[in-house]
Amino acid sequence: MAEKSLTEIQREVDRYISQFKEGYFSPLSLMARLSEEVGELAREINHTYGEKPKKPDEADNSIEMELGDILFILSCFANSLGISLTEAHDKIMHKFNTRDADRWTRKNSEPQS
Repeated sequence: MAEKSLTEIQREVDRYISQFKEGYFSPLSLMARLSEEVGELAREINHTYGEKPKKPDEADNSIEMELGDILFILSCFANSLGISLTEAHDKIMHKFNTRDADRWTRKNSEPQS
């Protein structure tokens, strides 16, 4: 399967949501949904890498599926507010590349003497 850009993902989500009269949820509802999905991801991370095993009757979710849910809700959120995730990403990467340019030790840097 070919990789999709953020723009393509947002368009695909919009085509899906546009089928329904209800359309996008309000920003407050989307924020609640996003928080819910992040909580579900945290639970999966805790089951996989933490000390809390799943109950025998607990659903077999995965970190991949929870990340997918978050990406879907994030796309809904951005679409509902007319925000391009690609542009948002570009702005954030610019911020990290300028503000944090010297914050971390680069793998290819030699120690200063």
